[in-house]
Amino acid sequence: MTALVVTGFGLNCEEETAHAYRTAGLDATIVHAADLFSGDVSLAKASIVHLSGGFSFGDDLGSGRVFANRLRMQKLPSGSTLVRELSAFTNDGGYIYGVCNGFQILVKSGLLPNLGGDHAPEVTLTHNDSGHFEDRWVVCGAPESPSPAFRGKEDPFAFPARHAEGKLVTRDASIREALVTKKLVALTYLDGALAPAVDYPENPNGSELSCAGLTDPTGRVLGTMPHPEAFLLPQLHPAFHTRARQGLASDVGDGLVVFRNLVAAATRARASATKDLSS
Repeated sequence: MTALVVTGFGLNCEEETAHAYRTAGLDATIVHAADLFSGDVSLAKASIVHLSGGFSFGDDLGSGRVFANRLRMQKLPSGSTLVRELSAFTNDGGYIYGVCNGFQILVKSGLLPNLGGDHAPEVTLTHNDSGHFEDRWVVCGAPESPSPAFRGKEDPFAFPARHAEGKLVTRDASIREALVTKKLVALTYLDGALAPAVDYPENPNGSELSCAGLTDPTGRVLGTMPHPEAFLLPQLHPAFHTRARQGLASDVGDGLVVFRNLVAAATRARASATKDLSS
């Protein structure tokens, strides 16, 4: 099994992302999005599909929108669309993770949060309240959610965030209530008191529900605005020496915790699905 790390058309971060999966114990293959759209890349041997950060199609119609439209509308040789293929992939035990631009693609294609099960867009990620690109480290909490990505760590997470359109907005109050009821907000921005951050700069974009990451009801589709792949080593934190003196620096960066959790969960799920098919 492997992680398919998607790049191309302005997506980037593929090299550090592939390194993150390999460090977490899973082979990783970097694939160009054009090969996904053409059907030349099969999902059959993958356990995770990762949509990298970046600026797909120049963000010309809004971050992730053109890429998402291609997922929804472009037909594969089989006559299906990539949204349907990715949905079938998760039904068979596969995991999908989108970071930053990848998160924007997932929500605008309807793969997240997919409360209705029909891939109708229910939330969006829009311009930061600050009106400009934010490039800062954020402190995040991991509420209980169906996603396995943030489990096993009691302390808050620290991640770098860098985006201009990271503000989560829900379609209406019923969607917002469902996100809370079903515990689909998998990652939240925290303030100095380690409470959900409402105000800038701890909440860098003004997201509803202090949302930094969202999962679907199955826990197999995840999107985050912060970049875990950029914090695999504790030395990469800008305050590493201060954190070390305070006893806050762990043996690994917080991002590696996320990738290890995803790799373990996806490996178990795909193995179980394969066993069911062979029995």
